[in-house]
Amino acid sequence: MAKMNESGGQAQKPEAAQPAQPQPTQATPQEIRVRLDERNLRTSYANTFHVNATPEEVMIDFGLNLVSRVPGPTGQPEVTSQSNDRIILNYFLAKRLAIMLGQVVRQYEEQFGQLELDPAKRRKT
Repeated sequence: MAKMNESGGQAQKPEAAQPAQPQPTQATPQEIRVRLDERNLRTSYANTFHVNATPEEVMIDFGLNLVSRVPGPTGQPEVTSQSNDRIILNYFLAKRLAIMLGQVVRQYEEQFGQLELDPAKRRKT
C-alpha cells in the first residue's frame, strides 16, 4: 500500500541526505531610488500651528499670528491667528516627522545654543 502525504498525494521516497542549505531568515532589502519631484512645490512661512487628531490621522494647520496695529475693544493689541495650510498625516508619518524634527532641533542647539521657548526669558534686560 502506498503511503500518503498530508495533502493526500503519494509520499515520495526519501532521497540521499543533502547538505543543509542555509535559509535566509529575512528578506534582503532592495535598494529603491526615490526621485523628488518639486514641480508643484509651494513655499509658505508659518509662525504658528494648531494640531488636531482623530484615531486615524493627525492634522496640522500652519499659519500666521497677525498683530493688529489698532487696539481691540479692551485697548489691548489684538492677535489674529490665520491658518493658511493644513497637512494631514497618518500616525506613522507623524512619528517619523517628530523624530526628524527632534534631530534637526538638537543639531541646531548643539551648534548655536539652547532655544528658549519662553519669550520672557529670551529678553535681554
